[in-house]
Amino acid sequence: MKEHTTTGSLEKEGIRSVNSMVMIAAMAAVLCVLAPFSLAIPFSMVDISLTNLVLFVIIYVEGFRRATVSYLVYLLVGLAGMPVFSGFGSGFAKVVGPSGGYLIGMIFMTIISGYVIEKTSKQYLHFAGMAVGSIVNYIFGTAWMGYSLGMSFSAALAAGVIPFIPGDLAKMAAACIIGPVLRSRLKKSGVIGRK
Repeated sequence: MKEHTTTGSLEKEGIRSVNSMVMIAAMAAVLCVLAPFSLAIPFSMVDISLTNLVLFVIIYVEGFRRATVSYLVYLLVGLAGMPVFSGFGSGFAKVVGPSGGYLIGMIFMTIISGYVIEKTSKQYLHFAGMAVGSIVNYIFGTAWMGYSLGMSFSAALAAGVIPFIPGDLAKMAAACIIGPVLRSRLKKSGVIGRK
């Protein structure tokens, strides 16, 4: 009886692992499909993209650990040459280019925002977590843009962050609405596990 219980537990754990890998791959694929669509603006080296909105929603679906892995898979796909970055960019040159700091900063944005979303149930705290994560991303992106283009931090901030704040706030608000609804529907349909 004990051996049967142990075998059953191992089988369930195996199923969970497979489901986890499938979800990570599926969410990375969603990023690869949606993140390239962007809007270039003439006064900035940074495009308006859906990447952060998609990441915030993925956090609700997967939790911050798997969402971070999904984002890392997306980065590797882009580094391998697939046109999945904003504006259908790809390759190492995009990551080390003027806007590459934002791509790296999103790793930390996902971890910080996701941790808060996963550990709290209040929407205003979720929004605050996204805001703090975004600020960390802004710091990475601004510092790298300033360094790579020989700009002051304030000039890089004006070019790469300030124009995007209203849109990013709107994306955070949208994620606070879309994320919980999508998570609830996926749980009801059995696509993701019930906690």
